[in-house]
Amino acid sequence: MAQTKMAPMDDIAKQARQGSVAAIIQVLNERLADSCVRTRAMFVEGVLQLLCEAATPEQLEQSVVVEQIRKILEAIAPRNIRRVNINCRIAREQQLLWLDEISRDPENQLLWSELIILKKPNIFQQLEEERKHKKFAKNKPPLPTSPHSMREQKVFWRGITGGVSVSLLLLLAGWGIYQWLSTKFIIQIQPQAPQASVAPKTSPKATISPSPSKAPLKAPSKTLDKFVEGVRLAEQANAAGKKAKSSAQWLEIAAKWRKASDLMASINKSDKRYKTAKSRVDSYRKNSQTALKEAEKKR
Repeated sequence: MAQTKMAPMDDIAKQARQGSVAAIIQVLNERLADSCVRTRAMFVEGVLQLLCEAATPEQLEQSVVVEQIRKILEAIAPRNIRRVNINCRIAREQQLLWLDEISRDPENQLLWSELIILKKPNIFQQLEEERKHKKFAKNKPPLPTSPHSMREQKVFWRGITGGVSVSLLLLLAGWGIYQWLSTKFIIQIQPQAPQASVAPKTSPKATISPSPSKAPLKAPSKTLDKFVEGVRLAEQANAAGKKAKSSAQWLEIAAKWRKASDLMASINKSDKRYKTAKSRVDSYRKNSQTALKEAEKKR
């Protein structure tokens, strides 16, 4: 007996309304196909970061693209998504970390960007939309399952898994940077505590703030932390690379190698380990690029 399932586009539209980024991308690409505009997206810190690409600047006219995307997304009314940052550029080869690239150098990466706020549909519109969708799904005859449709479904779910993995990796990386900056701040203020306790034992003059000559003593602790943290991340990435199997795991390894390279590049020339750190900058970065290639192969 042939198996049946809901029509794929019905399922995609439902997932898009529920806030699935992968489903929203598929709907946008289908609606914008006549305009020759392709989209990619990530949901980061409550904002849907949307990348639009086309072959020529004329196809990315700001007023036209913004209005098209606004109408499509407001018609979908994706759950928990109200702020959308539209970034447009000329089409280029696919980049796994495209959001990092345009964040570091938006002027040279983008033609333009614009943040829009979607109108929130009222409760009656939401109920009517749900009623129409259920009625349509109930009356529509089921489609037989075929090998081709099964392959499409597998590709669709792989896309969802990849999008979730990349979003999770970005969130973890952001949390790690936050913790690292918090640790640096604590290290900066800790040396002041002993000075306050010593003041009463010496003389009234000891209550005066420390002389400028003592301030540079904080620098070795910062340099030491960066070097040790870089070595630690490199060791973790090296160990993880021996066991990695999925695309998400290779992406995480690539991020660790890149972070380790950046930490080594920030070592001060006055540090005795400067030459060692400098020799590791390029090797760590090459390891990061190799991990990205492995992640692309696993997709």
